Amino acid sequence: MEHEKENGHSNSGEESFEDLLLAYECKERRQVRVGDRVQAEVLSIGRENVFVDTGTMMDGVVDKAELLDDQGQLTCKIGDRLELYVVSVSDGEVRLSRALTGTGGLRALNEAFENGVPVEGKVIARCKGGYEVNLMQRRAFCPASQMDLRYTEDGQEFIGKTYRFLLTQFDEGGRNIVVSRRKLLERELQEARKEFLAGIKEGQILEGTVTRLAQFGAFVEIFPGIEGMVHVSELSWSRVRNPDEVVRVSEKVKVRVMKVEGDASTGKARISLSIKGASPDPWRGVESVYKVGQIVEGKVGRCTSFGAFVEVEPGVEGLVHISEMSYTRRVLKPEELVSPGDTIKVMIKDIDLENRRISLSMKDVEGDPWAEIFERYKQGQVVNGRLERKEDYGYFVSLEPGVTGLIPKTAIERSPYATELEKAREGDIISVLIKQINQPEKRITLEPRLGTEEDDWQSYKDEKASFGSLGEKLLEALRNKKNGD
Repeated sequence: MEHEKENGHSNSGEESFEDLLLAYECKERRQVRVGDRVQAEVLSIGRENVFVDTGTMMDGVVDKAELLDDQGQLTCKIGDRLELYVVSVSDGEVRLSRALTGTGGLRALNEAFENGVPVEGKVIARCKGGYEVNLMQRRAFCPASQMDLRYTEDGQEFIGKTYRFLLTQFDEGGRNIVVSRRKLLERELQEARKEFLAGIKEGQILEGTVTRLAQFGAFVEIFPGIEGMVHVSELSWSRVRNPDEVVRVSEKVKVRVMKVEGDASTGKARISLSIKGASPDPWRGVESVYKVGQIVEGKVGRCTSFGAFVEVEPGVEGLVHISEMSYTRRVLKPEELVSPGDTIKVMIKDIDLENRRISLSMKDVEGDPWAEIFERYKQGQVVNGRLERKEDYGYFVSLEPGVTGLIPKTAIERSPYATELEKAREGDIISVLIKQINQPEKRITLEPRLGTEEDDWQSYKDEKASFGSLGEKLLEALRNKKNGD
C-alpha cells in the first residue's frame, strides 16, 4: 500500500500523480480574457462571494448576490458547474458574473461595450421604433428588430421583463446607449448549433418541424436554424408523388438521421433525414396479418400497362396483374376498370416476403363463372348469345359475362343458316346450340341454330338418329301446332 502511494498510484480511485501533473500543466497554459464565457465549477461558498474553478491558475470569484433566487435562496452548491462571463482579470483573481447588473457606473458600461460582456436590463416601455430599457439605472434603447430572433409586431410580452443585452452603441458619455438582445441570442444560438451538430449521429431519432415543401421532398428544422432534407422517397412507407400528400408546413414530425455530410463541428453540414425511417417497417409481421386466399380492401395507387398496384395498408403494396382483373371481360388497360384512389376488394394470391411482393386478384373476388358451368349449360341445349366478333376461323358468341363460345368456320359452312349468320353483325343476338363444353380449358363449342321449336327438335332428332314411330308422331304434332298458329 505504501509502495503504491510512493509511485503515485492508489486502489482507492484517487487521481495518479501523472494525472494531477497533466491537469496542472493544462491550467497553466489556459488563459481567459474579459468577455470570455466559461464553464466554472463551484469550489466553496463564502459569506459574500462564491469561489469557482475557472480552469486556469487563477481563482474565480462571483458575487453571491447574483446567484440568489427571488426568495433569497442560493441557486447552486459545491460541485455545480455555472456558465459565467469574465468581467475583469487581475493578479491572482478572475471576477465573474452571469451578466453585468446593479448600479454600476459608466465605466462598467463602457468596459461591457468594449469587451462584449452582456449587461442585464429591464424593458420599461414600448417606444417609437423599439423599446426603452433600464440598464444599470440608465436609459437605453433597443430597436424592435433587435429584441428577439423573430420580429414581433405587438411586443407587449417583453414589457416588464428582465433580459441580458449586448451594448452595440455607447456614445456621448453614456447619454446615447443602444443595445441588442438579438445579437446575444444569435451568438448563443450559434454556439448551441455547433454543439448540436457536433453531437448528431446517423440513426438518431429527432423531433422536428416541417418548414417548407419542394417537389423533391420536405425540409425539417431539427434545431433552431438547422434544417435537414427529407427526400420524397423517405416521407412515407407508401408511395408518394407529392410531399403535400403526407406532410404540411408547421407540422411536428419525428425523423431519423440518415446521413451527415460536411464538417458538423463548424456548423456547416448537409443533413439527410427520413420520416419513414422513424416509424416501424410495415412489412414486419405481414405474414401474421395476411394469408393466401384472404379477401381484403385496398386503395389503388397507380396503374401501369401490366396491371394496377394496390395498397392494402400504408407501406404494404401488391400488384393486380391485368390477367387477374376480370373473368367477365377482356381487359386491355387497367384504367378500364380502376383508377388511382379507388378502394377495391382483392384476394391475396401469393406473398413473397423476401422481395416484398404480394400478388392480388380482383377477378377471384367476383368468382369464376366457369366454376359451376354445368349447372347452367348442357350439351345439346339451344341458347341465345351475343355475337362478339367474327374471325376467319369462326364466330365468338358471348353466352354471359365471362363465358364465350366459338362457332367454328366449318360448322357455319355446313349449316343451313350460314347465309343468315353471315348477315349478322357484332352485338346482334343469335341462337346457338351447345355442342361441347370443356371446363378445364374454359371452351364451349357451338353450332348455329334459328332457335325455333321445330329446329330444336329436328337438331336433337338428327343427332340421336331416329326415335321410331313415337318420334315421328311427336314431330308431326309439333308441325301441326305450328300450322295451327
